[in-house]
Amino acid sequence: MAYEDKTAAGQGMHRLTMDERKRLWMNGVEEVESFDDQTVAVKTVKGRLYVRGEGLKVDKLEKETGQLNISGQIASLDYEDVGPGGGLWSRLFH
Repeated sequence: MAYEDKTAAGQGMHRLTMDERKRLWMNGVEEVESFDDQTVAVKTVKGRLYVRGEGLKVDKLEKETGQLNISGQIASLDYEDVGPGGGLWSRLFH
């Protein structure tokens, strides 16, 4: 499956496409905050996203277009919404 979307990350578009829980394509990515073979933490235009699984790899990251491709055995996708007050750490220390 070929995936291509040339919309800019800053325009609020966020789309996920998954194939057989082994490949994940997304746009609307602002940055990859951290990653290892079990968790990829991604800041998107719609909140922080945690991709969890086994053998995870960041195959492609294009900051200009906000595209990210991940492969491996994907077990879960979890969003952490950041409200007007910011994330948990900013609320604790302000």
